[in-house]
Amino acid sequence: MKSLSLITIILVFIQLSLTSVLSQTQLELVKNEIIGDSYLKNASIGIQVIDLSSGQVLVQNQEKTSLLPASTTKLFATASAFEMVGANYQPKTRIYYQGELSTAGVLKGDLWIRGGGDAALGSRYYTDNESEFLDRWADTLYKLGLRKVQGAVVGDGSEFGYAGAPDGWSWGDMGNYYGAGPSGLAIYDNMLKYYFKVNTVLGAVPVLTKTFPEVEGFRFFNYISGSKAAGDNSYIYGAPYSLDRFGTGSLQMNTSITVKGSIPDPELQFAVEFTKALQKRGIEISEKAKGARSMSLSAAWKRYASNHQLVYTNIGSSVNTVAHWTNQKSVNFFAEQLVCLIGYNKNGDGSTENGLRQLNQYWNTRINTSGLYLKDGSGLSRSNGISAEHFCGLLNYMNQSKNKEVFRSTLPVAGISGTLSDVCRNQAAQGRVFAKSGTMSRIKSYAGYVDTKSGKKFAFAIIFNNYNCSNAYLMKKIEKFMNTMANE
Repeated sequence: MKSLSLITIILVFIQLSLTSVLSQTQLELVKNEIIGDSYLKNASIGIQVIDLSSGQVLVQNQEKTSLLPASTTKLFATASAFEMVGANYQPKTRIYYQGELSTAGVLKGDLWIRGGGDAALGSRYYTDNESEFLDRWADTLYKLGLRKVQGAVVGDGSEFGYAGAPDGWSWGDMGNYYGAGPSGLAIYDNMLKYYFKVNTVLGAVPVLTKTFPEVEGFRFFNYISGSKAAGDNSYIYGAPYSLDRFGTGSLQMNTSITVKGSIPDPELQFAVEFTKALQKRGIEISEKAKGARSMSLSAAWKRYASNHQLVYTNIGSSVNTVAHWTNQKSVNFFAEQLVCLIGYNKNGDGSTENGLRQLNQYWNTRINTSGLYLKDGSGLSRSNGISAEHFCGLLNYMNQSKNKEVFRSTLPVAGISGTLSDVCRNQAAQGRVFAKSGTMSRIKSYAGYVDTKSGKKFAFAIIFNNYNCSNAYLMKKIEKFMNTMANE
């Protein structure tokens, strides 16, 4: 009798276990496989998937844990710009003269370029001819009669402030192109190009032949060596506004290689570049270019209203196009410009600090922001903290916004475009997952939308911090997760 009871208990237990397994969805099984992986036992893994029609949570894990998401942070920068500034907003760059302009075209005073945060001036994402816009502006002023400036060209990016870089950016990032900070007067993606000639001797120091643009007073300390390793494995170190830069790492032997870094002082460099363009056009400039940062000035709105004469306005790139490149190519500089535009558009203060303040105030009344820590717009800051639930809350809100389609159109598509072009290629998720990726050392994340084969629409976020496996191994897990969502 006792044996029969024991057998009955065992059979019931087996039946319940089978029922539990069979009742789990394929997506739950894949989620459990991920969080149970031995290579991920030390990792923090935030996951959430919601059905956008019903609001039902399909799977989740550590969904409220604030994690470092890297570039997936850009979803907040771009969505906020659409909602708070508008997809069609175009910042203005204005040229003023200060002083007296004679009938002979002689300006007894300075020529001012007042930045409004346009990210596209000389940008590689908008033109193949970086300096064309400067030549066009110079030609415009020449046709208006300007022949001589008995003063200087002054670059003014003050309306975005002079913090140089957002909170939490590291010394190892700021000198590189992906560490180019925001500026009210930006030029060439705030990027400084280093042209190196690397000889055939292993370990020899490559020769820096030139930079573009040329930076007056620039000092480069070269600790880079020639290597058999392919391509560019170098790093540039240097703080904002510092004219000293340090190069480390290696470059491939017997090659000519261009290394991309950040411009030390964008507003001053803008003034230098425009001075050259004016001189090339035949307009004489008496004094060296200046940056407003080094001058004692009143608030911008006061000085331009009182004693500056507007002579030219350039209508810049729209929020829509900047957001497109921000998400498609994960451009840190563009994301930071958008955050500054949010603050500038709200109350005239374009600092990163104010932009983030306005952004946080906006989302505080629309999604659950408990545990949300935003210190920049790009995700480069290691002081950020965002959960999977935060991302899904944002995505769910944007799915109901008037900016729904324009926001979604900025997202890379799995197997097809942007940073997801090689993800799930020729797999079930190709063309069905629309998401932003994020990658830094020991950080991998994705968040976005899924159009399933059955016609359902999901929002999802998956964030990994401090994993022990290779990126290639982890991507196999992520692709399986994406494919499973697509097959739902």
